[in-house]
Amino acid sequence: MKVALFEATDFAEGTSSRSSKLIHGGIRYLENFDFRLVFEALSERSKLFRIAPHLVHPLRFVVPIFENSRVGYWKMLAGMWLYDLLALMDTPKMHEDLSRENTLERIPSLQKDGLVGAMEYSDAYTDDDRLVTETLRDAHRYGAHIFNYCRVENVDQSNQRVQSVTVKDQLTGESFIVRAHNYLSGVGPWTDQFGQSVTEDWKKCLRPTKGVHLVFEKSRIPIEKAVVMAVQTRIIFVIPRHEMVIVGTTDTDYQDDPANVRCTPEDTAYLLDALNQYFPDLQISEDDIISNYAGVRPLVEDGSSSEGKTSREHQIWNPLENMTCVAGGKYTTYRLISKQAIDKVLKSFPFERKMDLSRSDTDKPLNPLISKDVLSRDRDYFEAHKRDYTLSPEYQEKLFFRHAGESEGILKVIQEKYAHYPCEEAYWLGEAHFAIEETRCLTIKDFLPHSPRSRKKVC
Repeated sequence: MKVALFEATDFAEGTSSRSSKLIHGGIRYLENFDFRLVFEALSERSKLFRIAPHLVHPLRFVVPIFENSRVGYWKMLAGMWLYDLLALMDTPKMHEDLSRENTLERIPSLQKDGLVGAMEYSDAYTDDDRLVTETLRDAHRYGAHIFNYCRVENVDQSNQRVQSVTVKDQLTGESFIVRAHNYLSGVGPWTDQFGQSVTEDWKKCLRPTKGVHLVFEKSRIPIEKAVVMAVQTRIIFVIPRHEMVIVGTTDTDYQDDPANVRCTPEDTAYLLDALNQYFPDLQISEDDIISNYAGVRPLVEDGSSSEGKTSREHQIWNPLENMTCVAGGKYTTYRLISKQAIDKVLKSFPFERKMDLSRSDTDKPLNPLISKDVLSRDRDYFEAHKRDYTLSPEYQEKLFFRHAGESEGILKVIQEKYAHYPCEEAYWLGEAHFAIEETRCLTIKDFLPHSPRSRKKVC
């Protein structure tokens, strides 16, 4: 198939760079009896370990249990066994039952009063925006035409079919018309806005909710494992990430334009209150916050009594004969959702056309240079050639962690073009060169969210 993708702003800017940066089954969904969703997500977690080993990394999570915890010891233990069973035991490490003493050994700053013990289990974290760009790069290698800063301004439809779309280049102001056999909308929290502009018969389908995260220096919250804080009916994660710690997320109904989503003083107070309940000795205050970010989840309305109980299941449907819409879902299951969406599109194809197509193999590594099988080999090569480059071993390690087998090419660029700069500047120039050449990074704003340091500190 000939495929074109149009993104109104930069890739991943809308929601996919504003997540908790986790690839997980969603242990809290067990309470809602969403066993199928958890099973699907854990299955996809295993696949992502294989197809993106440089972007998806195992992480241990600790769930403290207190005397007044909403979920008690035995229920939590049963949930842990069920979680590992739904993963078919394909997990980086099985869960552990920790005593009070063991819990405090691993997290000394944790609230001690009323602490019974903890459960520790495995999930994963990711570079969410880079997982998007790696997926797009893979699509491009297979011939897809990928456009950022190209907004679909108008959909021309008649007789229940889309005839064409008008696309406007946001940087040049030029417009052009695109015609295709089939059209697929994956605009996340903008689904209802877009749908209403396409057809008068559109029925609202979303219950958008706002998620907010706060970012701290790791020195202020010194943890090596993620901590799961059960606050009222919500779960808030405290996630170590390199030299930072991310705390979030909130889950509140949001009806405004997703482009306007912001962290409010109320959001900040809610997360700080939760932090200080669990880590009272640290005395975390608003002054400790490096930065924050907010996004909107495109949840599908299912009549649930609260935001937290609204299902993370996705829906795929055809509002018009040759237009397919996707809404809802979890970041973790993006590969499966994409596969199901294309299967839905193919149902409208003539039998003869289907016979001409081969099935897409989405179980292959996203980057042909980086697979689980060659990662250890690349590591050995990398270690043997560290002295070939002027960049310090510390920054070489950062490059390998973020780019694995592609780090050699970036190191060569740094050696050729930026070796006369101080080490840290040379590193960032190499990263910027790669982003411009390989990920269609067009502005400085596009590059900053890709960096592992806070936007505030980089500026």
